[in-house]
Amino acid sequence: MSRSVAYTTSPLLASRTPVWRSKFIVAAIALAFMGLVARAAYIQVVSNDFYQKQGEVRFARTLELPANRGRILDRNGLILASSVPAPSIWAIPEDVALEPGQALQLAKLLDMPVTELNKKLAEEDKSFVWLKRQVDDTVARQIDELKFKGIYQRKEYRRQYPEGEAAAHVVGFTNIEDSGQEGVELTFNKELGGRAGSRRVIKDRLGRVVESVGETIPPADGQDLQLSIDSKVQFFAYQKLREAVTVNKAKAGSVVVLDAITGEVLALANYPSYVPDKRRNLSGEQLRNRALTDTFEPGSVMKPFTIGLGLETGRVTPQTLIDTGNGKYNVTGSTISDSHPNGVLTVEGVIQKSSNIGTTKVAMQMQPREMWELFSKAGFGQKPQISFPGAVSGRLRPYKTWRPIEQATMSYGYGLSASLFQMARSYTVFSHDGQIIPVTMLKSSEPAIGTQVLSERTAGQIRKMLQMAAGPGGTGQKAQTIGYSVGGKSGTAYKQIGKSYGSAGNRKYRGWFVGMAPIETPRVIVAVMIDEPSAGQYYGGAVAAPVFSEVVQQTLRVMSIQPDMAVKPQIIATVEESF
Repeated sequence: MSRSVAYTTSPLLASRTPVWRSKFIVAAIALAFMGLVARAAYIQVVSNDFYQKQGEVRFARTLELPANRGRILDRNGLILASSVPAPSIWAIPEDVALEPGQALQLAKLLDMPVTELNKKLAEEDKSFVWLKRQVDDTVARQIDELKFKGIYQRKEYRRQYPEGEAAAHVVGFTNIEDSGQEGVELTFNKELGGRAGSRRVIKDRLGRVVESVGETIPPADGQDLQLSIDSKVQFFAYQKLREAVTVNKAKAGSVVVLDAITGEVLALANYPSYVPDKRRNLSGEQLRNRALTDTFEPGSVMKPFTIGLGLETGRVTPQTLIDTGNGKYNVTGSTISDSHPNGVLTVEGVIQKSSNIGTTKVAMQMQPREMWELFSKAGFGQKPQISFPGAVSGRLRPYKTWRPIEQATMSYGYGLSASLFQMARSYTVFSHDGQIIPVTMLKSSEPAIGTQVLSERTAGQIRKMLQMAAGPGGTGQKAQTIGYSVGGKSGTAYKQIGKSYGSAGNRKYRGWFVGMAPIETPRVIVAVMIDEPSAGQYYGGAVAAPVFSEVVQQTLRVMSIQPDMAVKPQIIATVEESF
């Protein structure tokens, strides 16, 4: 049986509630509210750095404003390297939803396997990934027309090299970040690269700029760089070198062209080469700048220095007679040979016929220290002072360790090593009135100031001998040109295989030719090296001298040098020289 209750008369409700309890609850609520207000004020007004930073991390970005990389120009202002716009393709992976056919289509445009594309889109970073950087404009346009969600483009720059493989070893190249990696691009990277600027912006999640905040720092563009290289001479030298390597079935070759007055490098080429902006499957053989990095025993091209020292010290004159006998000569138990008997030769004839025995007999009249000092002054055993990566010093051992047979072989180019670039520079001693001059890759109009190595008189006498060596009866007859007098020295050296030069029938050779023109007042020095010719001829006078001839003639014409000869010289096919 239920019973109704009158709540109004309930003792619990009728009891009087203490006032302090109500006040306590109201105060607690007010205090909590004040705490929230204080915390909000502290966060939003007093100490808001942390939260602003977190917000900026999500939406604020510092955009790098890339500096435009400077151009590389030849001496006449023609472009050897420049930067052009190149779009790059990127994506927000979490927004990309490609069907299999669409993925295949995009991968084909990006020239990559679809598996590689899918792998990039599966990266842990779901907000940004590069798909391919610096694509062609045509490819970028086709991708843009597809309107795939989550696929975007960004403007970047890439380098172009108009001269291609002809000037590759001079100019070098940059990487994807536009930083120099080889050649002039590496050596002068700081000057060419300039200084990047920056801009602070707010972006939305799609990477679009909403507004700019803060100060914009403008970029400082890189400097243009004008080289001493003449692109016409460079291309022609490379072309003739490539032909010589191909015709002689050689492994490689190099050519260096110097201005004999200013020391400027007018051309520096190697074969094999590469295309700087298309370096896929690039090999070390193509990349190597052999003219500067590879050293060889120079062979007979050293003989003018030995003879020059004999003339300078008064031990011989150009007409001093030297008996080379039957082509065999014994030095402390070792036999030195000429390619064939020459009998009695004048000192001029020793250079003309390239006699090892004659050169040795002059050298053995001198102290090792005298030879070492002359070779050192001519730059051997020292790294060339040129603003270019990879230049090597070669090898010239201290004279105190020389044995008599070593002094003899060094007199005609064995037992020491040098690069083709060193050889070219060393011949400025003969072209520049006895002075060796500094060389440069940058354009210069002032005559170089050199260091005296030989007297002007001795240098003139050696030039006459070099002219004889390149003339009738000499070993470098194929170096002659139409209209210009030339002088130079051929050289042929065995290549060292392991610790020996190989056995007869299994030997490898390098052929050299270093010379100058016009001979009375030289304007250019040209040095040529052909490595491992295997088509039947290997003498420097046969494989390297023809390249010298063509390069000299073209270079002097480009320089507008008037011919100093009216008659076409006689070219004799037979070439013989001593090693």
